[in-house]
Amino acid sequence: MQRIRVLVVDDHRIFAESLAAALAAEPDVEVSAAGSGPAALRCLERGAAEGRRFDVLLVDADLGGTVGSGPSAVPARAGDADGIVDGMSLVTGVRSVHPRVRIVVLAEKDDPRRAALALQAGAGGWVAKDCSLSRLLTVVRGVLRDETHLPPALLTGVLRELTAARKHRTESERLVESLTPREREVLRCMVAGLGRKAVAERLYLSPHTVRTHMQNVLGKLGVHSTLAAVALARRAGVGPVDLTGDVVERGSQPA
Repeated sequence: MQRIRVLVVDDHRIFAESLAAALAAEPDVEVSAAGSGPAALRCLERGAAEGRRFDVLLVDADLGGTVGSGPSAVPARAGDADGIVDGMSLVTGVRSVHPRVRIVVLAEKDDPRRAALALQAGAGGWVAKDCSLSRLLTVVRGVLRDETHLPPALLTGVLRELTAARKHRTESERLVESLTPREREVLRCMVAGLGRKAVAERLYLSPHTVRTHMQNVLGKLGVHSTLAAVALARRAGVGPVDLTGDVVERGSQPA
């Protein structure tokens, strides 16, 4: 019998241990628990290294708070072990680093907006924490078959949120397409959280030139702050520049 490896990620220790114990009573389920996003990332890396990959992550929607949640959050990476990773950012990060792992979000209450954000981040299910064990097991087995599971009462609200998000994404993509290649590169640096001086050093430009590019980006996107520009970029699917790779070579692009 093939066993399902489940990782429960919740910073409420009693709940995590109780849920893990209940799931472990199932003959085909093997369970571990982690109390934070960084701990979960370490568990995933260790499991992958040992050839015992996890199949399903059960993630607390309110893990570590809600700062940086949804598509605008910077994806978590395995190297973020010392940082705080909230629930939605963990979903995004795990899906980017461990795409074969299926994710179910556990929530204290039904929230169409946050459920939609969870699906956009890559979760396959949204389940109330007080649901029955049989319901949770149905969802766990369902997401392994690539099914999407939502409470029936949330369907209409989630569809409405996803439709609105798609409209905003289309509008955001159109605005981003109006940028020059250099302005898009500057925008990606902004998404990565780089300030004017850091962008100038990375792209071998003067701070004055970077300031001009940033002003042009804000103007073309129709926003008045870097934070708003980053949020719009995220909606359009623009990711951060890779800070671990090589910097742009001098003269490789026109200023």
